[in-house]
Amino acid sequence: MSLPTHHPGDTLLIDYAGGGLPEGAALAVATHLALCPCCRLTVTEMEAIGGALLDEIEPEELSPGCLEAVMARLDRVEAARPAPRPASRPAAAHAAGKVPGRFGAGRPRLPEPLARYVGARGLEGMRWRFLQPGMSYADLPAAGGGTTRLIRMKGGIGVPQHTHGGIELTVVLEGGFHDELGQFQPGDMAVGDPSVRHSPVSDPEGCLCLAATIGGLRLTGPIGRLFNRFVNF
Repeated sequence: MSLPTHHPGDTLLIDYAGGGLPEGAALAVATHLALCPCCRLTVTEMEAIGGALLDEIEPEELSPGCLEAVMARLDRVEAARPAPRPASRPAAAHAAGKVPGRFGAGRPRLPEPLARYVGARGLEGMRWRFLQPGMSYADLPAAGGGTTRLIRMKGGIGVPQHTHGGIELTVVLEGGFHDELGQFQPGDMAVGDPSVRHSPVSDPEGCLCLAATIGGLRLTGPIGRLFNRFVNF
């Protein structure tokens, strides 16, 4: 598999390194990092710089009873904590350098940490829902608002032209697609925002993507604006 040519950009990588992204967006960036050694190195350097800056901050004296209050609060949080689930900042993949081999024809190998969200059930064990002819999706559990889902597209399927109410991060896992912004192959990340208006079309072999969307999608054009009243993306 060739190296990715479309990347999140420094702003998203800084937010990721600082733990400032919602869980779904963090998962999308971490999945890209698992496939992109260049961005993994960049995040490692950002984390090192952040750690050095923290070391230079002069510690402040704690008020009396502060430590006991914090420990008591942690005890209450621990007692109320639900069963373990994937972390909100999925960084294990880039830290450990775990990258997948080539995707198999029958069962694609998902990069960490995405594989932990899918679980042992695998892709075929997920609940796939109809989105449009030749296109289906399966939701992933991710906190922080918006939607986080896997999207499957058969070859040559076009998504209606749309823009974004917020931000959309799409990572190609298998196959590819093209739109007004270029050609996207495995490992590439497409970043959509309100300034982007596009209509992606899957490659002949189809496409499997991870998409994290905050703010939803809005179809454009007269027909699209009509469908916006009835369809929730």
